[in-house]
Formats: sequence, structure tokens, C-alpha cells
Amino acid sequence: MAAWDLCVTVEELGPEAPPFKVSVTSDLHIGGVILRIVEKTQIKKNWSDHALWWEQKEQWLLRPSWTLEKYEIHADARLSLTSQHKPLRLDLPNGTTLRVQACFSRPVFQTVMGVCHLLNIRHPEELSFLRPVEEKKKKEKEAEKDVVHDLTALKVMSGSSQTLSNGMPVHFADSPQTEAVYKLLSVSLPAPPPETITRMLRPSGLMDKAQVHNRWLDSSRSLLQQGVKAEDKLLLRFKYYCFHDLDPKYDAVRLTQLYEQARWAILLEEVDCTEEEMMLFAALQYHIGKVSLSEPQPTTSCPAMDDLDSALKCLEVKMESEKTRVEDMLEMAPELQDYLKLFRPKRLTLKGYKQFWFTFKNTSISYYKSREETLKEPIQQMNLKGCEVAPDVSVAAQKYCIRLLIPEAEGMNEVYLRCENELQYSRWMAACRLASKGKTLADCSFSSEVENIQSFLAMQQSTPGANNAQTDEIINTHSLVSRRYQKKYKAKQLTPRILEAYQNVSQLPLTQALVKFLQIWQALPDFGVSYFVVRFKGCRKDEVLGVTNNRLIRINLSTGDVAKTWRYNTMRQWNVNWDIKQMAIEFNGNVNIAFSCVTATCKIVHEYIGGYIFMATRSREQTEGLNHELFFKLTGGHEAL
Repeated sequence: MAAWDLCVTVEELGPEAPPFKVSVTSDLHIGGVILRIVEKTQIKKNWSDHALWWEQKEQWLLRPSWTLEKYEIHADARLSLTSQHKPLRLDLPNGTTLRVQACFSRPVFQTVMGVCHLLNIRHPEELSFLRPVEEKKKKEKEAEKDVVHDLTALKVMSGSSQTLSNGMPVHFADSPQTEAVYKLLSVSLPAPPPETITRMLRPSGLMDKAQVHNRWLDSSRSLLQQGVKAEDKLLLRFKYYCFHDLDPKYDAVRLTQLYEQARWAILLEEVDCTEEEMMLFAALQYHIGKVSLSEPQPTTSCPAMDDLDSALKCLEVKMESEKTRVEDMLEMAPELQDYLKLFRPKRLTLKGYKQFWFTFKNTSISYYKSREETLKEPIQQMNLKGCEVAPDVSVAAQKYCIRLLIPEAEGMNEVYLRCENELQYSRWMAACRLASKGKTLADCSFSSEVENIQSFLAMQQSTPGANNAQTDEIINTHSLVSRRYQKKYKAKQLTPRILEAYQNVSQLPLTQALVKFLQIWQALPDFGVSYFVVRFKGCRKDEVLGVTNNRLIRINLSTGDVAKTWRYNTMRQWNVNWDIKQMAIEFNGNVNIAFSCVTATCKIVHEYIGGYIFMATRSREQTEGLNHELFFKLTGGHEAL
């Protein structure tokens, strides 16, 4: 077989160094090519992390046993011998910037897993890399002055999940410097100055909210394939709003970073909330900031269970308590029957709420003219399985309403239920939330759901005499409430309201305050909706597609009204026509939709839907060893590998 010359550049020799020419044959394998290049360089070092990169095809040659002929490499190919792991700057939600060694040759999905393992963040499948917003050169120079914590020398033992008694990973305990960095990751940092917050981007509508998603990196392709170079800056963010097994005992960093991402989503108005909710969010932020600064608490960890008998005994006690609780709930399954007020909003109507007798059974609500007519057929029965449930509450105005969006064949059926008091609202709201997930009142989580709702309402109640307490205290309201409320009220008006709400949360421990903030955030109507501007097949106008962890939402771009909802559990199949860049989805009942994407590629929407379905396959015990093949299959990644 005839020999021919192959040109290969070597990263270690610098960008200006001429390429090496090595004589090869088509049956020579990739490992042999690397060996010949290394011998020519005469550089003595460990080359095990190096691999060949094919510049024209933007492809890594990672199979050393494959021949040049199998890769279809000819004399005109431009190859580069480069390291697979390179330094990368990562911006975390709490503003900390880290410099880490990241893998540039594996899919981003696996690179994120490696970074999260380094930072002790469980369930890395929930996160991904986001490109930063393009900034002007002046701002880039200012950004270079930011403090960057170098963790490139940090080594993690493969398969190691050991922690110290205070919950800090072993590899962070090597030096005081790395210990200090870990504390930065697991503690909420002070907010930036007001002028910095003012310059931050805020979405002005659905179109702006949809623009962010074209900056997500493709999880199935490598960093180098997507144009990311060594020392580039990326954002590490939670991409999928489906947080599995969030446990403060093990998730110090994960909990803090999730809180920071939620906090800025509210402050920058990426998620809408009511005025009372904003004051409560502000009070919790204020409390978390005070506790974090005054008394940085070490992360709590579960006591080590080195002895197998001890672990089994603990598991047995836990299972027995759960069994007893389920039995008690089955024996005392609550039956909801009460007078509520009903309202169906329609255009050009002034009709208000009308009182009916309601009964809640399984996952359905039925209502009658009066209690005496329950033996007759109900006026209507509404099955809440798969519906959207949102609160419409104002504690100050004694308004306790439940907004239901029930999917039907002809569109969304919007219904408002108004309760008389907090207790009634808490029970019916909890029942509606469970029913939307297909759970009945007999479910063991009903009582805890009621308690969480009551706890949330209690936080919004005003405390007598609270207005007079700490009124002299100075509060940076710019870092606690969104611009909308800064324009509506002066700082002197916001301060006493925030302090008033603070009285209800001031006794919460730090971890409990973080969890409470996240719970209230997840209860917001717009929580977890990722927006994309799309063009549905057969339509002439652009619309918005909202993607959540359990459904797709069709939204009118100009009005923001919800037109249609499709649940994942009714989805039969979906596919993408890559030639015309159109995504088609088939649902039960002969329902078919197709759309092309305007603000992002179909691949990103495809990955979102597949990613959420992948999340549903996770087991409670699964913390490592995720099924990569299943993820790539669901997200279309097998097309790119």
C-alpha cells in the first residue's frame, strides 16, 4: 500500500509552529499516527490526555484502533494533536467564577457531569452550559477584573463520594484556599451594587424570554465542536426545572446555587409574582443574607453509616414509619365537601362569582346548586388530572382563589374557585394540586401539602407592631425587589413592608429559609416554563411554545393567553425533519402538531422535551451512572455522535 504525507499540528509547540509531516498508509491506525507524531516532537511528557482533532470536519478522532481509511482521512486533512482537557472559566448562579479543567472531547452532557462531581453537585443532568450574552469590549475588559478562583489543580478520585464530618468533599480539604472556595459555593454571597443590578438584562416580554434559549450548548456535542476554546467563559445553570431528591443534608452547593438562580429569576422579572409574594421573597432574601454573613454555617451531613446493620436498621425504621403513615391516611381519607364560589371568565361579561355546593372525589370536582341536591346529577363534573393549578391569593385583601386551567378537546377551560378562609383554601388547593398529578385525597402527601400552603399564607400575614420594629435599619431594596416595584414604591415605603414580612421568617434556620424560598418559587404560576417562538404548521403568525417538566403550552405571542396544553403522558411519539427543520409530535386521540422554531433551533426544543422525559426515568437511589445512551436517544444526541 502506497505511503503518503499527513500534516499534523501539535498544540504544545504553539500556534505559530509549522505542522509536522508524517509518512502514513491508509491502514495505519490512529494510535500509530499519534505515536509517530510524539516521537517526532522529542518532547518527554505524559501524552495520555491528547487526541487528534480533525479541523475541517470538526470531529475528534477518539478511537485509536480505527484506521485512517475507516475515518476517511486523506492527504488534504488538517489534523491537530491537542489535549482533551482544557481550562474553562465557569460563572455560577451566585456570581462566583471558577477556573476548572473541563473535557473538550466528550459530549457536554458528560462534561457537565464531571464539573458537577468536582463541585459536589448531585443530579448533574439538571444543569448545562449557557453561553454568556455578548458584551461590548469595554464591559469585557471590566469582566476580566472579576476574581477567578483557580481549581484546575484540584483532583477528584474516581468514584469517590467521601465527605468530611462537616460535609465538605475530601478534595476541597487539601488546602485553606480550596476550603475557602467551597464555602463560597455553599453560601449565598452579598448582592452586587445597585448600579450593577440596574445594568442587568431584564426581559420585556415573551419574545425576550424566548431569546435566552438559543444560547444553550448542545448536550450531545463536545465543547470544541461548538466553538468553545480554552479559557472561554460559560455559565453553569439549571436547565431543567425538575429537581430530583433535593436534600439539604447532601446538597449544600446545589441548594445554594439553585436558590441564587431562583432569586435572580425573580429580581430580573423572568418569573412574575404578586406584590405580597415579592415582599415575602424580599424578606427571605434579607434573612438569608443576614444569616449567611453573620454566621456562615457548615453544611449539615447525614451521620456516617459504616456498619451495614446500622444502615439496614435505619432503612427499616423509615419504611415502617412510611407504612404507618400511609395506613393512617387511608383510614382517615379526608372528604372535601363545602360551599365555594365559582367564576368562569369570559370576554365582555361582568358576571361575578356564584356560590355552589362542591364535592371532591378521587381527582374530580363536582358541583350542585345546593347541598340538598347532591343526590341528583351534578351541574358539571371536572376531572382535574393533567390540569394547571395556580394560586390567586391576597392575604391582606382576604382573597383566596384557585385558578384552574383544564384541558379539553376544544381548548382550555378556565375556572376560578373562591374560598372563604385560609383553612378552606389550603385544603382545596392541596387537593387540586394532587389531582393535577393524578393523586387522590388518600395520598400520604395531602396533609404535608396542606401544611406547606398554610405555612406560606402565614408568612404573608402582617405582624402587629412590626411596622415599628427596626424602622431605622437600612435595607438595599434594589437587591431585594424587582424594578417593577422599585418604580411603584420609594425605598422608604418598601423598607417597612419588607421588615414587616421579615418578622414572620426571622426565626428560620438558614437551610430551612433556602428551602422555603424555593418552595414558594416553585408554586408560582409561571415557574419552570421555557419559552420558544415557533411557527405552527398551517399558521401565518408566530406563536410561543412553553415547555415545562410535564406539558407543552401553546401561547398567543401578542396577548400571552394560553390557547392549548398537551401533557407528556398523552404523547405517543415525536420526531424532527432535519431537512426542513420542523418538529412533529403525535398525541393520543389522533392529535398531531408540527412547528418550526424561530428563536432557537429545533434541536434545542427536541432536547428539552427529551430531557424532561429522561428526568422522569430517574430512580430515587440513582445519583451516578446515568444512562447516557437513553439520554442521547431521547434528545436526538445519537444523531450527532
